[in-house]
Amino acid sequence: MSERIAVLRQKIDEIDEKILLLLKERFEVAKEVGMEKRRLGMPLKDLKRENEKYQQIMEKALKLKLDPEAIREVFRKIIDVSVHAQEV
Repeated sequence: MSERIAVLRQKIDEIDEKILLLLKERFEVAKEVGMEKRRLGMPLKDLKRENEKYQQIMEKALKLKLDPEAIREVFRKIIDVSVHAQEV
């Protein structure tokens, strides 16, 4: 394997680590949101908020020249896991 590939793979590993840390932080905040929603008697799922979030994400993806549908799918899973975190 070339040295350049090894360096690039190392960079990917570092980015993946950052993504994991940010996901952990996001899920911890989601748990807090869930506790507050339960305290206020609100439903955990907020489809209006989710749809607004998807719209924002897809618009940002377009600006960044990313495939908006692919990015939406990534965030769909993140949001699903976040909602699950609120249930805990």
